[in-house]
Amino acid sequence: MLKKWFEITLWKRIMGALVLGILVGALWGDGAASIDWLGQIFLRLIRMIVVPLVFITLVAGVVAMGDPKKLGSLGLKTMGAYMGTTIIAITIGLTLAAIIKPGIGVELGGAAAKDVMPSISLEQRLLDIIPLNPVQALAEANMLAIIFFALLLGIGILLVGKKAKPLADVFDVGSEVMLKITHLVMEMAPFGVFALIAGVIGTGGLTKLLDVLPLVGTFLAACFIHMIFTHTTMMKYILKLPAGRFFQGIRGAQLVAFSTSSSSGTLPVTITVAEENLGIKTPVAASVLPLGATINMDGSAIYVGVLAVFAAQVFGIDIGFFDYLLIAVATTIASIGTAAVPSASLFLLAGVTGVFGIDAAQTALIVGFVFPFDRPLDMLRTVVNVTGDLSVGTAVAKWEGEFDEKIFRKAPVD
Repeated sequence: MLKKWFEITLWKRIMGALVLGILVGALWGDGAASIDWLGQIFLRLIRMIVVPLVFITLVAGVVAMGDPKKLGSLGLKTMGAYMGTTIIAITIGLTLAAIIKPGIGVELGGAAAKDVMPSISLEQRLLDIIPLNPVQALAEANMLAIIFFALLLGIGILLVGKKAKPLADVFDVGSEVMLKITHLVMEMAPFGVFALIAGVIGTGGLTKLLDVLPLVGTFLAACFIHMIFTHTTMMKYILKLPAGRFFQGIRGAQLVAFSTSSSSGTLPVTITVAEENLGIKTPVAASVLPLGATINMDGSAIYVGVLAVFAAQVFGIDIGFFDYLLIAVATTIASIGTAAVPSASLFLLAGVTGVFGIDAAQTALIVGFVFPFDRPLDMLRTVVNVTGDLSVGTAVAKWEGEFDEKIFRKAPVD
């Protein structure tokens, strides 16, 4: 029986667990929360390996480039692609929100206000990238700071040359070890997914969506249009690759993203899928994807943008073209460095709504109104985020010559 279990491809096991979790949650109701501990074990396991995986594989990836100059080209292309897809995502979200008008006629009723995070200036976000203490950054899982220090360490190893080869070998072997550990942890995925989804369904997370169908419909439509239109265009017309194969290859990462609602928690799977199914070589997979899990939040950008327009419509504030432009810029800035954990983007709304006159108290009411059903929406926006990371990673890998098209075109490894 155990042998037959492992013969089933992992994504099929996860999908089966997802369906079973929905059924158990619907039948068991609130009692499904009693198995949440099983899902938390899975989440703790993947979060346990995120920091060492990012740090070690990123250093190994930089060293594998063999030339520090390649980082400049890779960095520019990566940032350009991430910002480009984020702007497209926001544009789609704002356009649909303007057309559908999900906030018109909505009464907040007895919504309880929720505290919102104060907006963080761009200057402070830039300063936070440089860690005062690299060890503390590792301990606190400050991903931008970890990425910055790992890049510097990798460049330092390259500049020292032959003398640093023993240290380079340590990171090279270490990255292989971390990927093996990732494979072991992912065997827990079906059980974790089952418990997490059962809990969400059992506690009424999805049924509460019925209260705000226009808002939910707007967001869902924007997400699917962005995923299908943007990334199909990227694959088929820009990279000249089969889009169907891309989506087939990333399904494992998408399923884990959906169940965990965490881009950083999905990162170990994202990197594995990138290398084994998409043909993205380690130098790009180890650098572009961790950065994407930190700054590329297309799903979050769509959500915050749609919520901002929704808030304006609820409070009867007329917004024009210039206001939409300000929302797009503010949302892009707010999405950069958003904590890659469940519901984090929801609490950044104050930094966007403030640009067209909605105060903190009104924003807190909006957050309180959508918070009860935010988890299922967060699951979907994490899928959008991870899909964007892998799409950009594929593009950068091909542009930089760090791409194995044979692996991309063959049947994916599950």
